[in-house]
Amino acid sequence: MKILNARQIEQKTKRLAIEILEQNYDAPEIILLGINNNGMEFAEMLLRQLVEWTDKPITLSRLRLNPAAPLDDEVRLEMPIEDLRDKVVIIVDDVANTGRTIFYACKPLLATLPRRVEVAVLIDRTHKSFPVKVDYYGLSLATTLKEDIDVQIREVEERAVFLN
Repeated sequence: MKILNARQIEQKTKRLAIEILEQNYDAPEIILLGINNNGMEFAEMLLRQLVEWTDKPITLSRLRLNPAAPLDDEVRLEMPIEDLRDKVVIIVDDVANTGRTIFYACKPLLATLPRRVEVAVLIDRTHKSFPVKVDYYGLSLATTLKEDIDVQIREVEERAVFLN
């Protein structure tokens, strides 16, 4: 079942960008860390909206980890960790499910002291197993554990989100 179409995804992305700027009006710079594939794509979508609304510096970088086995591979940040010091850092992913991926995505941040760390996702599912708080979300869903969220935003003709 389609729960978001391309127009709705764009509207939600625009609203999230405005919320991010409202909550971080005093921040001299914002850094978006997109998790892997869909998270990075959603971070790029947010970046496009953010630069329309502000002239403050917004930096985008990829955060690589293995969501299925986060301890098997090192969590890698594609920018120097010291560049995060005293900056607002927003971890971006497509879906927050149990919170495990976002929880492990914070690992490299422990080597520095950001001003603030926040989380932005397109879809927030309400059954967290890890101590993760989503600060910005496009849609919050109470789903069963057997249901799956399929976010199609990369390399597709039309962006959409499905609940299977």
